[in-house]
Amino acid sequence: MTCSSDTKGVAQPGTLYLVATPIGNLEDITYRAVRVLREVDVIACEDTRHTRKLLDRYGISTPTVSYHEHNEAERAEALLERLLDGTSVALVSDAGTPLVSDPGYRLVNGAVEHGVPVEPLPGPSAVLAALAASGLPTDAFHFGGFLPSKSTQRRKVLETLKDEQATLAFYEAPHRIIESLADIEAVLGPRRVVIAREITKVHQEFLRGVPAKLRGILEARPAIKGEITVLIAKGTSPEAGDETSLPEAVAELVGSGIPRMDAIKTIARRRGLSKREVYDAVENSRKHG
Repeated sequence: MTCSSDTKGVAQPGTLYLVATPIGNLEDITYRAVRVLREVDVIACEDTRHTRKLLDRYGISTPTVSYHEHNEAERAEALLERLLDGTSVALVSDAGTPLVSDPGYRLVNGAVEHGVPVEPLPGPSAVLAALAASGLPTDAFHFGGFLPSKSTQRRKVLETLKDEQATLAFYEAPHRIIESLADIEAVLGPRRVVIAREITKVHQEFLRGVPAKLRGILEARPAIKGEITVLIAKGTSPEAGDETSLPEAVAELVGSGIPRMDAIKTIARRRGLSKREVYDAVENSRKHG
């Protein structure tokens, strides 16, 4: 797929392909993805050994190069230079769709800024697969990537999403899932939660129930393993006629540890107001208080 030079001898840029790969079952790959992975000049992947298993399955001998969070800045620059020289590059993550809680932003942003064509090849995504099979509403959802590792920060994130009128979706590490369920219950209450574990793999599992029930199930196990997606049912709509003043409502959130601007955004969303309206009300209260 290397691009040829134009009539003036200036190389046309290559194309950056963002190729979604299986999240477990190696059969979950598109015909187009297999073709592109065969035809590009190089494949950039998080772990070349992991991706090689997929490539060997489909008889793909394209050279690979590592591209992960520890070398992203340096490698993105090198790959961009190759793209500008006419090399075609496929970017893959270890599993699923590139850039969704995986490296790739620097390379894609650089490609866009330099006029390099960027082609997405849609396919597997753990969060979408989990959402579709969760049994929770799918008309609107908020994907928050990985929850923070520390409880204090996790609770702050959950608090800002408390009144979000959408299903909440997060990735979580198996060694933190029990603690996260405790924080979900503390902040959001006994909402319906779905834990999707090892999606499309041999030990795929969906656990459904309130946080306390799911904690009990997981705590009884000798070990918790696998990739986990957590989905949380949306809360009830904010009560109409909330008479708490805007400054008081913001102060209450700030008092619980939410940063001031995040608190303003949260209250604006709850009340159906603009951030500017809430900010002005808080500032006027401070000046005349």
